[in-house]
Amino acid sequence: MSTRLRAVFLLLPAAAAIAFGISISPAPSPAVADKSEIMRVVADIPLPGPASRFDYQSLDPTDGRLFIAHMNADQLIVFDTKKREVVATLDGFNRVHGVIVVPELNRIFASVTGDHQVAVVDRSSLKKIIQVGDIKYPDGLAYAKSVNRVFVSDERGNADVVIDAETNTVASTIPLGGGAGNSVYDPVSDKVFVAVHGKNELVVIDPLKAKIKARTALTWLEDPHGVALDAENQLAFVAGAGNNKILTVDLRTMQFGPTLPVGRDPDVLAFDNAARRLYVAAESGHIYVFHEGNRSLEPDGDFHLPHGHTVAVDPKTHLVYFPLEDVNGKPVLRIMEFTGTPSQ
Repeated sequence: MSTRLRAVFLLLPAAAAIAFGISISPAPSPAVADKSEIMRVVADIPLPGPASRFDYQSLDPTDGRLFIAHMNADQLIVFDTKKREVVATLDGFNRVHGVIVVPELNRIFASVTGDHQVAVVDRSSLKKIIQVGDIKYPDGLAYAKSVNRVFVSDERGNADVVIDAETNTVASTIPLGGGAGNSVYDPVSDKVFVAVHGKNELVVIDPLKAKIKARTALTWLEDPHGVALDAENQLAFVAGAGNNKILTVDLRTMQFGPTLPVGRDPDVLAFDNAARRLYVAAESGHIYVFHEGNRSLEPDGDFHLPHGHTVAVDPKTHLVYFPLEDVNGKPVLRIMEFTGTPSQ
């Protein structure tokens, strides 16, 4: 499909089509070229702990430390991306899922899903301060700087739980009407966006009022979960775990274009805002790489990593981080870099 035609598709409001009784089918997805050399392995760094599942990661842009949730080891791993070494292993994080570092607060927040709480950690001492909440299944986390609040995806509680980061208490709970996928904060519009399973929606939350401001039906996605933002260009990338597709949502108009294929059961998304490159990791270990241009995504290629369902990217170095639970019986942090030619 030409760039011009794709741009026209992006401007088609799904809501308007429904209002006029028009049935819209996704345009045929462009084939992904066979680009087996799109990524190069830079290093494999041994990680501590057993060969077990990892989940979310969070990069501290101020010092280059990468915080990795070693979920089935009940650990947070602290990795120095500059020295390329593990500097700390924090125990006592029962079934840890989500993690987010907030340098301006000197805090780290982690979803201690096994305890149905969120842990608050001092960023300097790496000591746990407190665990907060009574949350059914805390998963992804987003920090809204404007109101000093952490928004927690309660995946099985069908809600977003709001934590006051100053008092370390639960401020409110926002019912979503379906399972909570990723929660992300957009500093440009000062809104929180949440993907909602079952209802197949992207929900917009006012972080100050802690209330739903709008809902957008993601017509061509099933069970949307992963979300990443291009805040500068006001775009959201949302992946459907139920039908293995991704689409781009224009946050200015809440309109979206055709879907593109990704790996089976897409999980974690990472966007390199400097290179405008999106990495979509899936439970299948099938990684898809896209380039954002003309307010839409173009496929750069795909490759496979066993257990490579979580990804983080450093927009300064453009290096990409994949914690892999089992490489010859040991956990490894695989560092890679993009070597392909972006789509035009």
